[in-house]
Formats: sequence, C-alpha cells, structure tokens
Amino acid sequence: MGEPTPEAVRLYPAYPFLAVSIAVFRAGEVLLATRTRPPFAGDFSLPGGLVEAGETLETAALRELAEEVQVEARIVGFNRHVESIERDESGKIRRHFVIASFIGEWISGEGTPGPEAGRILWAAPGALARLACTPLTAEVVEGAAAKYLPGVAPR
Repeated sequence: MGEPTPEAVRLYPAYPFLAVSIAVFRAGEVLLATRTRPPFAGDFSLPGGLVEAGETLETAALRELAEEVQVEARIVGFNRHVESIERDESGKIRRHFVIASFIGEWISGEGTPGPEAGRILWAAPGALARLACTPLTAEVVEGAAAKYLPGVAPR
C-alpha cells in the first residue's frame, strides 16, 4: 500500500495544523514562489510550511525559507496570523491551517525552484494584485510592507 502522501495526511484533520510563512524583502521587493502542490498549485505565495515539534515559529520560518527556495534572511518582526479553512461540499473541514507570518530582511540567495517551490519572483508589493496568488497573500504582503517599508504605497 505504501505511506500516504503529505497532502492526504493533512485532509480532514482533528485539529488545525500550525504553519509559518515569511515575507522576505530585498531592495523594496518581496520574494514569492509558485506552489507545486495542492492546494493552490501554480499560484504565487510566500515561502513557508509546517512547524516541527520542538521548533520555535521563527526557526521554522527560516528553515522553511532555506529548504523551499535556498534563501537566507533575518526576521525583523511578526506581521500577522492567517487562518486557512477549507470545507468540502458537505461542510466538513477538509483542511485547516493557522499560519504565523513573519517579516524578513534578505541576507543571501536569489531563490531556487525545488520540490515545493516552482517559479521564483522578486516583486514590488503593489504588483501582487496582478499575479495569481494564494488567498490573502497580497493582503499579508501589504501589511508586511507597511511595517517594513514605511511610506511605500502598496498599490
């Protein structure tokens, strides 16, 4: 039979999954990558993923950034949390994630596609409205930019 896929294990959870994301800024642009797996495969999103047991949220955000796109950053602050709840046709919870989203300042790396990150893009925060992004990505980046890049109009 084999082991179930990570996606299958995350379906119909008894409890929400705790995850992180990070909006990394370099020269006024934010790092985005397309998702390679459902949900929202092919849409741009911030690097991130699940928190591992014993890991702090900040450590998880930096680990996921390095694993997904081979970029190094330092965390400059917390941005906000995001709740992603998906229901099926009958109303049952299909997926549920609580995501702690951080703001990061770029140190090194251009961004490299991999198993979890497809196309890599450094974009002005105001450009996200014209991109296919996962739900709330534009709003999360807008809030991060307002905190990290004061005076920069998001749109």
